Amino acid sequence: MQSKLACIGIALIVGFLCPPASAGCRADVPQAHLMGTGPFCFLGFCLYDAQLWAEDPTRIFDEPFALLITYRKTIKARKLVDTGIDEMERLAPTPLPKATLDDWRGDMTRAFRDVAPGDQLCGVFLPGRGARFYANGSLTAEVNDAAFALAFFRIWLDPNTRASDLRRNLLGITQ
Repeated sequence: MQSKLACIGIALIVGFLCPPASAGCRADVPQAHLMGTGPFCFLGFCLYDAQLWAEDPTRIFDEPFALLITYRKTIKARKLVDTGIDEMERLAPTPLPKATLDDWRGDMTRAFRDVAPGDQLCGVFLPGRGARFYANGSLTAEVNDAAFALAFFRIWLDPNTRASDLRRNLLGITQ
């Protein structure tokens, strides 16, 4: 426990050079290495820091990867879910049926918890299968829906994301 806390403390100082704190995330993507890191800031307030753990950023949706988010602010789970659904809907190539959005809202409600500074949520993309979600290292949900997983992770990795600077940092894009 002490080494985990030391890693988190050092990570806060040096920019998240430690592996994901979640043993589940590591187990789900054993060949992954850190692709990139970056903060997500909105109107001058930094809400969280993100890390992308993958084998190859050029094959990002073809192989499993983990997106680890360490929160800087307290955020209610409902706000995380509502914002996620709004972004999934915005990025969808065609309008999503209400039943699909309702199902996805339920999946996200199971996966997410209220977060406080230092808390970590980790999502693991499993191509063709779905996603697993962890809160502070504990599995919270497994969603066996490939369309949901793709829509969810596009929030950060789609070229049309609202977090374009974070996307470039996560994927290691220098241009």
